[in-house]
Amino acid sequence: MNKLANSTSPYLLQHANNPVHWFPWGLEALQKAKSEDKLILVSIGYSACHWCHVMEHESFEDEAVAAVMNEHFICIKVDREERPDIDQIYMSAVQLMSGRGGWPLNCICLPDQRPIYGGTYFRKNDWTSLLFNLADFYKQKPLEAKDYAKRLTEGINQFESIVPVKEMVEFNNKNISTIVENWKKYFDDKEGGLGNAPKFPMSNNWIALMRYAHLAKDKFISEMLNLTLQKMAFGGIYDHVGGGFARYSVDGRWHVPHFEKMLYDNAQLVSLYSEAFTNKQNQLYINVVQESINFILNNLTSPEFGFYSALDADSEGVEGKFYIFTKKEIELILGNEADLFCIYYNITDDGNWEEEHSNVLFRKETDEKLCELLSINKSELIQKINNAKSKVFKTRENRIRPGLDNKILASWNGLMLKGLCDAYKSMGNPDYLEYALKNAKFIIDNLITRNGRIKRVYDKYNNKNELISNTKPIAFLDDYANVIDAMISLYEITLDEEWLKIADNLVKITFDHYFNNDLLIFHFTANDDEQLIARKSEIMDGVIPSSNSVMANNLKKLGLLFQNQHYLDTSAQMLKNIYPELSKYPSSYSNWIILLLSEIYGTYEVAITGNNAENLRKEFEKNYIPNKIILGGTKGILPLLENKFSDKTQIFICKDKTCGLPSFSVQEAIEQINA
Repeated sequence: MNKLANSTSPYLLQHANNPVHWFPWGLEALQKAKSEDKLILVSIGYSACHWCHVMEHESFEDEAVAAVMNEHFICIKVDREERPDIDQIYMSAVQLMSGRGGWPLNCICLPDQRPIYGGTYFRKNDWTSLLFNLADFYKQKPLEAKDYAKRLTEGINQFESIVPVKEMVEFNNKNISTIVENWKKYFDDKEGGLGNAPKFPMSNNWIALMRYAHLAKDKFISEMLNLTLQKMAFGGIYDHVGGGFARYSVDGRWHVPHFEKMLYDNAQLVSLYSEAFTNKQNQLYINVVQESINFILNNLTSPEFGFYSALDADSEGVEGKFYIFTKKEIELILGNEADLFCIYYNITDDGNWEEEHSNVLFRKETDEKLCELLSINKSELIQKINNAKSKVFKTRENRIRPGLDNKILASWNGLMLKGLCDAYKSMGNPDYLEYALKNAKFIIDNLITRNGRIKRVYDKYNNKNELISNTKPIAFLDDYANVIDAMISLYEITLDEEWLKIADNLVKITFDHYFNNDLLIFHFTANDDEQLIARKSEIMDGVIPSSNSVMANNLKKLGLLFQNQHYLDTSAQMLKNIYPELSKYPSSYSNWIILLLSEIYGTYEVAITGNNAENLRKEFEKNYIPNKIILGGTKGILPLLENKFSDKTQIFICKDKTCGLPSFSVQEAIEQINA
């Protein structure tokens, strides 16, 4: 076994028996590269990555390829989910060199960690040839290699950087309208979603667009949203048997998924479909939320109620094998019920994807349309399909399961905690509140240390000593941002100010250790972290909103709740810094656009106080008001609640530091907002 044998990362452990002399990222490997004057080969991936597995089988398990790697390079394996700071730097390098990125990510670096070449997946012969050429290049032309590394590292430092905006910036309806018009160019008005193939759910994009459509009364975007949500829920990207979404669709129709199922995707999709249900009472959205949460509870939840990271794309070495069925298999499972099930999920003898006779389950028609075509009652149709799904699910459970990445990350647990809060807010299921509170307790007990710092990765074997010591664990801005966001969400559904106090304490730590007072933005890494070749700031939103955009939204909410002008000013300045970029590629700044919406349309602070506050809060949440925060309860120290407690339960609608007269019913309060 190589140096990965003692790792806790499932991804690193997958490579522990490779003939490659892998090291984990650390002092031993970095010093060895310098002392032996060898190039560093940094290979980055994650456990559920299909093409990472392919490259491992083709190259890293091959003795001849490993011999080349071992002779000429110090080889380092990195789990991108544990060390996103390293991934961020070398992904920037590869994008600058090739214009594209992805995983596996392979970067060749000088002994001082500065990159000179990189790419993603390489076939075995191409990989071996590349390694020989790079080793020879460094041996024959070291000065040229160092000059290129210098220029590339300068580019990495400038990549995704900002210049603080000092002058006044006016935000208005015309600004946001221009941004959205540019966004519309990327809509697929036939299949939903953005762009062509491959297609990603991009939950935050659709949350931003849903809020804009409501506030600006944009009917076209509202229709696009509903089309996209239905197409995703009908498509093969959604697991119709077991619930939950795959990471993306390889085609433009949401049909064939890239089968890995990630916690961060499903957490955000729970939030998206929950909010969409409040906006439009669609039973499909409830079904998606319920089934996705059940999938997470059954597959990605630890006994301590932390959430695991992912399920692999592969089982038995074959991508998607766990999820696909032939028509004959369905007929054996369902007998006389098979015909209806096959019609419903488009299962055919020939199959509907590349594996011969195999089918990825997907829907084309609504229940109403099928009832009309088949002359069947809707309740009867749903009952039959649900019964058949249950039988197929039980059979599928006996198959060899995809690999589990049981890594528990603070950042992604924050996303899932927020998803549970959003589901409870939208649907009122008390189980979701219970799950949220259990996960919040897990985060506090296991991922926040005595000195208030967050620990990114939960290690049940070593966790206790690290939590009670004064040593600093590794964590990044996204860990703080997403946990803070979740704590604010938990406050809004419980009205318990303890959650806000936790959020506020974490914000103070981010200012102390992550904020750049010159650039007026947060760094991704702490000032007392390991110093890499660049200290980056995460600004652009991707499949997960950027840590800076989440922090800016957090500061806006907490600034209003605590009447903290420093938080409000910092949030506004961060938005002002990023604003020039928003119209260029709106999809990459969707969470910033959510903040822009709150600046343009304002934020309603809804204070509900009194003994019946919780019931009125639940009733109030049935109304779709995306630009609001809720506070109150039977007691509290928030400034806005001062002198607002009495024997009567009251609702105060406040905006721009002004509160209206108290309302005594939700209807009266809504009338104030709509006035």
